[in-house]
Amino acid sequence: MNSLVILLISIVVLVCGYLFYGKWLAKEWGVDPSRETPAHTMADGLDYCPAKAPVLLGHHFASIAGAGPINGPIQAAVFGWLPVLLWILIGGVFFGATHDFAALFSSIRHEGKSIGHVIEVNIGRRGKKLFLVFAYLTLLLVVAAFGSIVVGTFASGPAGSDTMNVANGRTACISMLFIVLAILFGFFVYRRNAPLGVSTVIGVAALVLCIVLGYNFPIYMSKTFWDFFVLAYILVASVTPVWILLQPRDYLNSFLLYGMIILAFIGILVAHPSMALPATAGFGGIGGKSQLFPVLFITVACGAISGFHSLVGSGTTAKQLDNEKDAMAIGYGGMLIECGLAVISLICIGVLFANSDALASVGSSLTLAGSGMLLTADGSAAASPTAVFATGVAYMLTKIGLPYDVMYSVLILAVSAFCLTSLDTATRLARYMLQEFFVNEGEDVKNLTGFKKVIANPFVATLITVILGGILMSGGYTKIWPLFGAANQLLAALALLASAAWLGNVGKNNKMFYIPMLFMLAATLTSLVITFKTKLGSLMAGSQTAGADSLQVIFSAVLFILAIVLVIEGFKTLSNKKPAEAKR
Repeated sequence: MNSLVILLISIVVLVCGYLFYGKWLAKEWGVDPSRETPAHTMADGLDYCPAKAPVLLGHHFASIAGAGPINGPIQAAVFGWLPVLLWILIGGVFFGATHDFAALFSSIRHEGKSIGHVIEVNIGRRGKKLFLVFAYLTLLLVVAAFGSIVVGTFASGPAGSDTMNVANGRTACISMLFIVLAILFGFFVYRRNAPLGVSTVIGVAALVLCIVLGYNFPIYMSKTFWDFFVLAYILVASVTPVWILLQPRDYLNSFLLYGMIILAFIGILVAHPSMALPATAGFGGIGGKSQLFPVLFITVACGAISGFHSLVGSGTTAKQLDNEKDAMAIGYGGMLIECGLAVISLICIGVLFANSDALASVGSSLTLAGSGMLLTADGSAAASPTAVFATGVAYMLTKIGLPYDVMYSVLILAVSAFCLTSLDTATRLARYMLQEFFVNEGEDVKNLTGFKKVIANPFVATLITVILGGILMSGGYTKIWPLFGAANQLLAALALLASAAWLGNVGKNNKMFYIPMLFMLAATLTSLVITFKTKLGSLMAGSQTAGADSLQVIFSAVLFILAIVLVIEGFKTLSNKKPAEAKR
């Protein structure tokens, strides 16, 4: 199958989903542009701060994307490109985008508070506590996984050595310059009222300058240095007012990320290579090492549906939404853009799969990416999904005369920017979760006393999160991602449950949640049982990776139990035909 045909079909499906299904959801749920949002009614200059729709879309998209829509489809490609593509499109339109829109909208109608608060009001206090524990554990995995990925794109080894990684050195330098640029942009736009249009033009031009400088003056530092730097960065970034760094950096980031998607589209449009990856590979996938159900639906992750998105939508985005009319574009539309990126990632691995001509044409890229075939005929992969994506897009762009090394570096930078944004957003969200755990409905965090007051302090809550995330991060990305996948998708099912309970209580149509919710529960609970059984058997057989296996056994058991209890609580609410009082 030609890659351009796949991309064009995908774009048509996603656009139709937005124009028809997305608008239908907005009508069914009662989106009201005349109603004030929490960004105005609860403005505090720290977390609640109105943002123009393009700025907020930039933050939201950059935060939810992370590495998920790149890593997931590439890893799931062992089942062939057709099952992955169908899940991205069907899952994205009817599962993921619906989930994201609902999480954002339900939060807006609950004072911009998290899904945990929505559960407290509509299901019960015990349900809230269980959800917040579940969400916090998931966010720790996000911090650990994305932290490992970011460090992996920065660490370069000493200059002049055999281990020196030029692409990573360039990415590190550009990222450092970009942080300074974002702070300056935020200061002039939010404190000096500089026009957004003019500031955007100057900001994007300055971003290009940062790329030029970073490309020519790479920073070579060790993994250990970047481990500590990244943890220190998210500690500071997660407690500063959103206008200082979060909003401006994510807004400018979005241009880099949109540019990456446009470049990829141009590459596919011009090169339009055929997919070397088989359309299907059976239930066991290439090499027979996997099971299509539930593995496909867990592995694709953010490319089709992601529970992390519900935490972003109800955590930072809802507190900055200027008008309810923008909720559909940001919540539903933002997810569909991510689905488009997931399709591009799938095309990259589809083109490079066992394609000796493509691999030979980029030559040295495999040294930069991590030597070895990207995905071989037995289903194994030696290079990271990030390297597969950058290699694939850069290879296609060489067909229009663009230099491979420059494109590869820019693409690695863009992926790193995705992850860094998701990383400090996840840390901020984890702080919200930890604070909210100790605050009941009608209480104010400022009025807490004793131990609760200490833990709910923004700095203390963030420090605890960074320390725990750092400990998990030391285990490395490959050990964390399997845990993140199941926890993340199960979180999505619980967020769908919360939104269904709320809409049912206020007398709105909530039937569109039932199939996505039940399917994701079946897939994720099955995955957790398989993980628990497999890793426990490995431990009993004397596994050489006892630490990682023990972690997965414990996490899978805890997450399974929490989910079952919370699902029982939620289903009791859904089966109660009498609407609860004082609903929003």
